[in-house]
Amino acid sequence: MSKRIKGMAVALSFVLLAAVFAAGCGQQNTVRRSDKIKVGVTIYDQYDTFLSQYMECFTKELEADEEVEVVVYNASQSQQTQNSQVKKMIEDGCDILCVNLVDRTDPTTVIDAAKKADVPIVFFNRELVEGDIGRWNKLFYVGADAAQSGILEGELAASTCLSDKTIDRNGDGKIQYIVLEGEAGHQDAIVRTEYSVDTLVQKGVEVDKLGYAIANWNRAQAQTKVAQFIENYHDSIELIMSNNDDMALGAIDAYEAAGMIKSEWPAIFGIDGTTVGLEAVRDDKMTGTVYNDKEGQAHALYRLTTTIARGGSIEELSDEFEVTDGKYIRLDYEKITATNINKYLKVK
Repeated sequence: MSKRIKGMAVALSFVLLAAVFAAGCGQQNTVRRSDKIKVGVTIYDQYDTFLSQYMECFTKELEADEEVEVVVYNASQSQQTQNSQVKKMIEDGCDILCVNLVDRTDPTTVIDAAKKADVPIVFFNRELVEGDIGRWNKLFYVGADAAQSGILEGELAASTCLSDKTIDRNGDGKIQYIVLEGEAGHQDAIVRTEYSVDTLVQKGVEVDKLGYAIANWNRAQAQTKVAQFIENYHDSIELIMSNNDDMALGAIDAYEAAGMIKSEWPAIFGIDGTTVGLEAVRDDKMTGTVYNDKEGQAHALYRLTTTIARGGSIEELSDEFEVTDGKYIRLDYEKITATNINKYLKVK
């Protein structure tokens, strides 16, 4: 074999070897520097409006960091799928995982796999139960306080009902209402519902509950459920409190599809402050919403993830964020109505 042919063979061997080592954490076509942090992310459903906007903010921060590689998996609402994704990311050499749990009550497989491989996890947006996050010192959470969102939604609804007497269309001194809940057994959904209604009553609004429906955070499901409420109660519904903006928008869709004039609509409130939710407030379709700071949470998730992956601690971030129990970073919600909507549409 000539020296030229031998040289080509050696060069080809190096190319093939480089290709093998480049196939890390799902980034099969990326040659990475050995000192890069590899971040693996799995989310419960990429079609969730709030979560998709959150992830857009988060991945922009990661991708702008030249010392970080990131891969994102969609669990498609299957915990079994998410368990497999976690195992794959660990096998592919990810240094840290960011997990948006499908089932907050069933993180055992995820935690056990990460603990065995000594790969830290930052859970986000869907909070696991306290007992589970305490199982290992390398488990963390970034999110917000669900109770606060419910309280603020209840305050918005109470303020509207007490200041605008036209909400009580039948003049009986009570507000006939329905609740759209996000997901059966989901902590944020349960807490948002409980605190929103309790706060409404504590603020002095007399209420009469007409109905309650689980619509799984989904706009289309909410439209179907509210369409049935409209058929049963027509214009007797005076208030709708929804666990998120998408379901509130589904309620709006139902009223528009029913051909009911705006004066026959109830006051409708959401939570999250998604782009479409903010636009609905601006357009006087949704009465108000509670802003869930996706930009702030995405930044906190980025800072915590990269800090932990580089061997740092959550306490190092205490000057930037409120750190609780050495485990949690939570950001505040904010109330949004027509009076301050322009600030959020422009800035957020």
